[in-house]
Amino acid sequence: MTSSLSRREGILGAIILVMLVAIGLRAPVFVTPSSLLSVLTDTTILAMMALAQMAVILTRGIDLSVAANLALTGMIVALVSRTAPFLPIPAIVVLALVIGLCLGLINGILVAFAEIPPIVVTLGTLAIYRGLIFVLAGGAWLTTKDMNEAFLSFPRSSLFGLPSLVLIAGVVILLFALFLNRTSAGRSLYAIGGNPLAAIYCGLSLPRYRLLVYALSGAVAGLSGYLWVARFGIAYSDIAIGYELTIIAACVIGGVSIGGGIGSVAGTLLGALFLGIIANALPVIKVSPFWQMAISGAVILMAVIANARSEKGTLKLILPEARRAAGSGP
Repeated sequence: MTSSLSRREGILGAIILVMLVAIGLRAPVFVTPSSLLSVLTDTTILAMMALAQMAVILTRGIDLSVAANLALTGMIVALVSRTAPFLPIPAIVVLALVIGLCLGLINGILVAFAEIPPIVVTLGTLAIYRGLIFVLAGGAWLTTKDMNEAFLSFPRSSLFGLPSLVLIAGVVILLFALFLNRTSAGRSLYAIGGNPLAAIYCGLSLPRYRLLVYALSGAVAGLSGYLWVARFGIAYSDIAIGYELTIIAACVIGGVSIGGGIGSVAGTLLGALFLGIIANALPVIKVSPFWQMAISGAVILMAVIANARSEKGTLKLILPEARRAAGSGP
């Protein structure tokens, strides 16, 4: 399985390089260092949220409420900034994380303990969170005049020549890599997604881990909500609408199996980068927005087909080995 994922990541990496060469031939300005850094910056929020979504999908779940969580948390922290402009940025960041975490825990409790299907829970909370934005703001939009300078400048600043968004995403990526690859809890997510019944027999608590992944997804969405609103200087009920589908697409393109138990940090990041390049390159080469949607949809469909074929091939390899181990012959 590891070799299969590595091969897929290699292919996806090669496709990205070919894309950059092809786009560079059509629009050389796109492959300049400053332009590529801009693409990387634009992809940071997608990358962070895709990693959090991957953790959910590994357990055979799905979180469709992440973009609504982002929007609601962004609106709340923007309102707080307007009401209490003296609050330091660390307090705003912690507030965003806590709000997002609480919203994620609502999903986790309903999925893990009420045993409601994840797609039903998160579709419901998606609608609730979007509605709450309208209620809290009274239907109004908040813009830069409603936010103080420190609130706006943090995600727009640079350190060591790199945008702070890239540095924040780097920390989140490192934490997820360590969590999924170096901790027993992270490895347990793969076991739960691969075979939930076997995981129960091994003593793993499915409700606890499901609660954990939805809490993580919510916290990352909350952090992203502040970063999004502060970077673009606007908060309203429809920000990031439909973004949850882009996040899931990044996971699928990166090799994460919707059936659970399969996925990698590197693959998910490549999937996010792939979509980030498409989103930034197609307008540069003057492709219609309608074609952008069609191209993105076609890529997602091809990724799902590739995932299905890859998993079917893996099963063909595993079953003969299982029969031989059981002594029943080839």
